[in-house]
Amino acid sequence: MQSEQLVLLIKDWLEEVSQLIKTRLSDPLIVEEKSNRSDLVTNVDKEVETFFVTKIKESFPEDKILGEEGICDKVADFSGRVWVIDPIDGTLNFVKQQENFCTMLAVYEDGIGQLGFIYEIMTDELLWAAKGKGAYLNSKRIEEVKDRTLSEGIVSINTRLFLEDTLGLQKFALNSLAVRMTGCAGLAFKEVVKGNFVAYVSRIQPWDYAAARVIFEEVGLELINLTGKSLELDEKVIAMGATPAVYAEYVKQDPAQ
Repeated sequence: MQSEQLVLLIKDWLEEVSQLIKTRLSDPLIVEEKSNRSDLVTNVDKEVETFFVTKIKESFPEDKILGEEGICDKVADFSGRVWVIDPIDGTLNFVKQQENFCTMLAVYEDGIGQLGFIYEIMTDELLWAAKGKGAYLNSKRIEEVKDRTLSEGIVSINTRLFLEDTLGLQKFALNSLAVRMTGCAGLAFKEVVKGNFVAYVSRIQPWDYAAARVIFEEVGLELINLTGKSLELDEKVIAMGATPAVYAEYVKQDPAQ
């Protein structure tokens, strides 16, 4: 299947997921805690991931699938084609606000991102990219994002990283115009691409950043593992998605100051 056909197929799946989620919002949710009381999973998270897994297996039975809710077997390696799924990113927002959440899907070939989709269901806003073919907000192509500095923009950061000043991130963030906490990695990454934030920093899993990584590469943004390792698909990392100028400022920061 050609890349253009695959994009159309995924967009169809995302439209089905949008209708499914909106329908389920009128029903009582089954909510469970995972690692802590703010780390939640619902019956809808599981249903959406199962939907994607079923569709992928029907069309591409040899492909591997990595999903947040573990519907599929664990991926042993990232050779060949791998799909990365976050059925509902921002589940706490989904449960408490019924907005400010998104669905994310990415396609990788031998560890290289080929397609990335971040879909904000409640606003019907789809940010997506295909490797070497640009990034788009719905159908409008996004030009390279303006390379603004820290003092020129807003930073979004994970609450705990900010309060604990992990890796000097509190001091760093306070040098921006303002600090925001979104509770949804996908939407924060989307705001960086739209130019509304100059950086987003959080401790995140592969399904939180796989789609954004593809998109960022197409618009001249950085997505970096701040612990000094390469950004792989098999581990939780402290990552920064930012303009090149902002990332350069972070690298130059003296944590002792």
